[in-house]
Amino acid sequence: MMVKEIYTDLLLNIGFDENKIQQKWLDLEKAYTKKSRHYHNLTHLEDMIVSFETYRDQIQNPNEIMFAIFYHDYIYKSSKKDNEIKSAEFALSILPENARLDKQLVFDTICATQLHQHHEIEDINWLIDFDLKILARDWNEYQMYFEQIRKEYRIYPDFLYKPGRAKALQHFLENEFIFQTEEFRKLYEEKARKNIEKEISLLT
Repeated sequence: MMVKEIYTDLLLNIGFDENKIQQKWLDLEKAYTKKSRHYHNLTHLEDMIVSFETYRDQIQNPNEIMFAIFYHDYIYKSSKKDNEIKSAEFALSILPENARLDKQLVFDTICATQLHQHHEIEDINWLIDFDLKILARDWNEYQMYFEQIRKEYRIYPDFLYKPGRAKALQHFLENEFIFQTEEFRKLYEEKARKNIEKEISLLT
């Protein structure tokens, strides 16, 4: 699967000028391959695209959701709290005037990746679940994931990072469900909770 080809097809579909797509791809690639990106990189996008392709027939607005996948972590600074809204604003700012796309849905979808809370729009729930699927990986892969996240937050010393991370993880456990779709709850809820509990025990 070529992420670039999927991206190019999508942009052509929604009304981008063919001559501008290559530059947009280079901008995207540059954003997701910065040295600071240990987890929120092109591999993360690929994983989400694989999930998207698996559940494509469940999604009402595939172009909006795919566009949101590509741009949901476009702006990512571990020291900032407004990455999602900045990414959402950026995604809308590059759309052509006559884009064949529901801009509000794109905006709301990207913003929803901040809190990962249940949404009345089911398409958004799918994207949230694609974003969190990593939480249910086998332990060795999950461990790689949280080590990559630690590197992204390396400006923070352990005494700040560990309680902050534990609190964020605890928040997932306090919700009735981690995942927002029936399908992901059935497949991944139990595994994700075990992983999170295990990571919390290592942090505390």
